[in-house]
Amino acid sequence: MSKMKIVLAYSGGLDTSIIIPWLLENYDCEVIAVAGDVGQGGELDPVREKALKSGASKVYIEDLRREFVNDFIFPTLKAGAVYEDKYLLGTSMARPVIAKRLVEIAEKENADAICHGCTGKGNDQVRFELTIKALNPSLKIIAPWRVWNIKSREEAIEYAEKKNIPVPVTKKRPYSMDRNIWHLSHEGGVLEDPWNEAPEDVLLLTRTPEAASRSPEYVEIEFEKGVPVTLNGKKLNGFAMLEKLNKIGNKHSIGVEDMVENRLVGMKSRGVYETPGGTILIEALKILESITLDKETLRMKQHLSLNFADLVYNGQWYTPLRESLSAFFDKALETTTGTVRLKLYKGRCYPAGVKSPYSLHDIDIATFSADDVYNQKDAEGFINLFGLPLKVRALKLKKTAHTDKKGKKHHAK
Repeated sequence: MSKMKIVLAYSGGLDTSIIIPWLLENYDCEVIAVAGDVGQGGELDPVREKALKSGASKVYIEDLRREFVNDFIFPTLKAGAVYEDKYLLGTSMARPVIAKRLVEIAEKENADAICHGCTGKGNDQVRFELTIKALNPSLKIIAPWRVWNIKSREEAIEYAEKKNIPVPVTKKRPYSMDRNIWHLSHEGGVLEDPWNEAPEDVLLLTRTPEAASRSPEYVEIEFEKGVPVTLNGKKLNGFAMLEKLNKIGNKHSIGVEDMVENRLVGMKSRGVYETPGGTILIEALKILESITLDKETLRMKQHLSLNFADLVYNGQWYTPLRESLSAFFDKALETTTGTVRLKLYKGRCYPAGVKSPYSLHDIDIATFSADDVYNQKDAEGFINLFGLPLKVRALKLKKTAHTDKKGKKHHAK
């Protein structure tokens, strides 16, 4: 019989580094390592050699950067989706695009199973596995953290040392990190106790407000139908724009969030997230929407954004509901085209100008100066009708109170 063929979601981090030898020890198998490039930079440089030395028979390093930005980040940006008011869903968005490619390679290689290094306590196991189930439910899923005897990151580091596998984690810096073009997340170590202030050395993609530039900086971002297309007058693809905005945001301490979130699996978890470029884009798009969306559409968008954020966080990207909500946001933002100017300073994005050919803000109507457009006398009739329910209720309460008072006096006699 031929060996079992397993496709492994491989990052070169602690967990996936020790999974290759573990799979070879526990299965009669061939391991094919797949790393998805979603903008984590130099982290992938040693991946191929490391995976082969660890026992992988083949290594795929897939360039998913543009697909990630165009098909996952921008739809989530248009939705204005933020989980629990802080988390900009960086890891959540990346998992389905990586899992999609895992399925494609598993089908190409006629693999029997897909393996991932997600822990049984986290959200990522759900995100990977729901995507696999949605795209090819016949593939077996192997999740070592749910079956092996390793119980902690310290034990995982010891296992790696026994196998002579170098890992980018030490017992002194045991943070679990995930990086892509949108964000960098940090969990574990001293961060597990919410009473502990996050050490300054945690931040790698940005900096503290104390270390930020002392001078503000202005940026102009042009959007077409809710998608950013130019930065400071220069047309850029989405990935290149995020690269530049990340560097700009770094200087000004933009996009650092320290939060305790509610994981899908039921527990609370503390994490520190760095999302400089993404924060700038989200703030800019909100400002543009303030002049391009009517009140009712904006309210509905705000409501549905919460649902969209939950779907992405929960790994439900490939669902009819997520696709339907994206269709709504695409339609709602058809006229969200224009330019936003922001002033960046000490961790904040300040509005500094906005314009759009589709702006619903009419200076002639809104002005406090004299105008021939708005008849202020019309407001009287509007207020009378708008306040009619209040007036009727107040009259009814007054009449009822008078009747009750008369009744009580009669009863006293």
